[in-house]
Amino acid sequence: MAMLTQGEPRAERVLLTGASGTLGRVLAAGLAAAGYRLILSDLVPFPDPLPEGATFAAADLTDADALAAICPEDVGSIIHFGGINTEKSLDLIYSANIYGTTHVFELAKARRARVIYASSNHTIGFYPRTQQPVSIDDPYRPDGYYGLSKAYAELLGRMFFDKHGIESIHLRIGSCLPEPTETRHLATWLSYPDLIRLVLAALQAGDPRFAVVWGISRNARRWWSGDDAARVGYEPQDDAETYAHSIREESGSAVARHFQGGSMCSRGYTRPDDPDR
Repeated sequence: MAMLTQGEPRAERVLLTGASGTLGRVLAAGLAAAGYRLILSDLVPFPDPLPEGATFAAADLTDADALAAICPEDVGSIIHFGGINTEKSLDLIYSANIYGTTHVFELAKARRARVIYASSNHTIGFYPRTQQPVSIDDPYRPDGYYGLSKAYAELLGRMFFDKHGIESIHLRIGSCLPEPTETRHLATWLSYPDLIRLVLAALQAGDPRFAVVWGISRNARRWWSGDDAARVGYEPQDDAETYAHSIREESGSAVARHFQGGSMCSRGYTRPDDPDR
């Protein structure tokens, strides 16, 4: 794997999984505009006109052979945004997010490619909002099977670097929306332009090794810090505070409003005692 100077574009082709999803479509347009040659992949067709220089190939993440078949030898980075993106049954999460992500890392090992992974704030969702800032060195506190699968992927990336030298950058995405819409987003928002800046930084980082970066904008009320953003070169530009005057109060149960993971924490919640114990 060639060493790069910080900010130097990578010449290799890039595979983007989950390309037909909301964030995949944002990235496809933004990365193509930055000059990257993209192979877009998903289970469902890409709904937009293909960006210049991009191709599309359908593949199921749970089928390792099908995934390898769409990934040329000269792919230098795999941006993995595919899989289940919310809380579902254990069977669905395990198939798509555990097996599927493992297949992506095995493919990266075969291609000697960098992995840029869509992790999540739900790896630490059960931290109370009063406990901040939370850093990437704090223990995992996933708020469901979805968050647990994202923690698994971060540990997988750590192991693949230690054992095989495969670089990976794990983006703990907060609330990636066109605009923040509720008070929780004042801490967790990631703007679409900052999402593109974040992935471009991950693509262009000179020597990321294994890295974890909070996927949020430059929010004045952020709950999270102490990550690898500086080493990767991510410099967010937007701030949810710009919208503070117009967003609504957060709805949902007291449990959802108590924990950093919000409504994901209250799904199926049955604990009868003080959640801070």
